Amino acid sequence: MGKPTGFMEFTREMPKRHPVDERLKNFKEFYFPHPAEHVRDQAARCMNCGVPTCHAGCPLGNLIPDWNELVYEDQWKAAIVQLHSTNNFPEFTGRLCPAPCEEACVLGINDSPVTIEEIEKQIVERAFDEGWIKPEPPAMRSGKTIAIIGSGPAGLAAAQQLNRAGHTVKVFERDDRIGGLLRYGIPEFKMEKWVIDRRLKIMEEEGVTFEPSVNVGVDLTAEDLNKFDATILCIGATTGRDLPVPGRDLSGVHLAMKFLPQQNKIDAGDDLSASGIVQISATGKDVIVIGGGDTGSDCIGTSNRQGARSVTNFELLPQPPDGRSEQYPWPFWPMRMRSSSSHEEGVGRNWSILTKEFKGSNGKIEKLTTVNVEFEPSKNGGRPTMKEVPGSEKDWAADLVLLALGFMGPETNTIVDQLGLELDARTNVKCDANYMSSVPGIFAAGDARRGQSLIVWAISEGREAARCVDQYLGTTSNLPGKGDGDLPRIM
Repeated sequence: MGKPTGFMEFTREMPKRHPVDERLKNFKEFYFPHPAEHVRDQAARCMNCGVPTCHAGCPLGNLIPDWNELVYEDQWKAAIVQLHSTNNFPEFTGRLCPAPCEEACVLGINDSPVTIEEIEKQIVERAFDEGWIKPEPPAMRSGKTIAIIGSGPAGLAAAQQLNRAGHTVKVFERDDRIGGLLRYGIPEFKMEKWVIDRRLKIMEEEGVTFEPSVNVGVDLTAEDLNKFDATILCIGATTGRDLPVPGRDLSGVHLAMKFLPQQNKIDAGDDLSASGIVQISATGKDVIVIGGGDTGSDCIGTSNRQGARSVTNFELLPQPPDGRSEQYPWPFWPMRMRSSSSHEEGVGRNWSILTKEFKGSNGKIEKLTTVNVEFEPSKNGGRPTMKEVPGSEKDWAADLVLLALGFMGPETNTIVDQLGLELDARTNVKCDANYMSSVPGIFAAGDARRGQSLIVWAISEGREAARCVDQYLGTTSNLPGKGDGDLPRIM
């Protein structure tokens, strides 16, 4: 324990953000530097509990009290070693994770939890600044070759683990740049893309080969994969949930993942028009974002930066309470009111609202019609019943509608079909306990296997799939999986 009285002496403190009017002028990250002494004080709040429930709150099983203590003791180099022992990419999770570990923090029972995610970010950034993070190529090669399809966090984690175990790893990505949703989905203001490039450079120097602009299932077939000793599908859950109501075919109604990647490409310096792409722009428009999750939040922040005239957000479910309810006791992940930096930047939030119809003229969206809904509890403990509220119909002006309704699973019309993979009831790739699909030698990890989830789960899945592939190949590198052990998960 770093400081026995730390949790009583220091209050929770996060780095300050740039003012809203300033950060809306660009797509850069907007946090001011967090002084090392402040981070040390925050680490001192960790109580090093006898039962560290933060471990179970983290899908990676991060050894959080250990590196908190090391930060307090100013042993930053030892802290990054401890952090990297369970997490390949803390620079990603330190920016993007919703921090289920903090919801499980014991201090959070009656106080503000430890700023675990921010401390994690500060450890890894200090390590990069000091030059402590260097390529770790294997001492020898196994002679085994592995194809990884998809370069999101699951694919990258699996690639780094297997490469360090001595296998020859090739990562295929259908987009023109490596990174998956980290590259084309997460807005620049949440994570600037040099953060990805910095890590990719290290992985390349370790021996991982990346091949962008290769659509496996089109450019490469299932037969082409036979030359590899094993294949891991990390293709994500990219089939967006649509909203099939009257008027859906009007121009100006788009899935969120048609909108967000375009801005990522512009931020990277691409000229969309040169590729024949007409930009979906929020500039000067009344924008309605349907869906209250992270993707919806990203659409809000992007629309405001593009100069939308107004931004409105719809969520089908009722507004959650500000704190924990009896339904979600500590240390479980609670359904409670959450506001992101994008919400802070300007949006009208509406709850318990259902979109009934899109309306317009000359083929273009002009407004949409909604109705309020109520949810009645089920008598037998099942799902609540949704009912429309009579007389609550309303029209809303809209020049651009973005559908951020979640994802239905991986696309199945290419390599999944070619391989003849069996799917589970949720249309994800069905795997056994060792992450192997119904076809021997073909594994799956991340959202493609478990469905739409968190970045920490994706990295955890990639690490675990790598361990299973390593065992399948008959090697003895003893790769760790989920935090080097199977802790119970509470999210």
